[in-house]
Amino acid sequence: MKTQITEQKLTQLFNEHSAYVYRTALLLTRSEALADDITQETFIKVMKKYDLYDEGRPFRPWINRIAVNITRNMLRKQTWFKLFGQHMPEVVDTAGGQGFVPDSSQEVWQHVAKLSLKCREVIVLHYYQDLSLEEAAQVLGIPLGTCKSRLNSALSKLRIVMKQDSDNALFQGGKLYER
Repeated sequence: MKTQITEQKLTQLFNEHSAYVYRTALLLTRSEALADDITQETFIKVMKKYDLYDEGRPFRPWINRIAVNITRNMLRKQTWFKLFGQHMPEVVDTAGGQGFVPDSSQEVWQHVAKLSLKCREVIVLHYYQDLSLEEAAQVLGIPLGTCKSRLNSALSKLRIVMKQDSDNALFQGGKLYER
């Protein structure tokens, strides 16, 4: 039987990975309050389930999977609370991607943030967290083909939305402006 995680090891893991987990949660939820909660819940889960972690494998995909699952659960719970009229932190783009998304891609991020969670997950993991498609599929717990399909679908939706916005930007005050 594996031993439980020590306080020193947990502190080390938190110091090394908390910013990464927070960034993932923030990009997926667009809410600083939820990202904080998800980061805390992730490390609580790491503490409780560390004995299940295979130390022969990389740690980041394992913790990423925990963070993504907790994010999904939090967002699902938030939907149910809204349905029954209870309050939970709003999912609003409080950070706007600031500090986590380069200034040059803020416009793209605003469109990505509007996509469904499934589309956003694969884009965030692959493009913003620099995971390979194989790693993203592992984190999401889906086959590689499904991950590729979701990415293709997400990029197609993103292209359509961005084209519509650029076309709409040409019309201002009832007049057509040239690019």
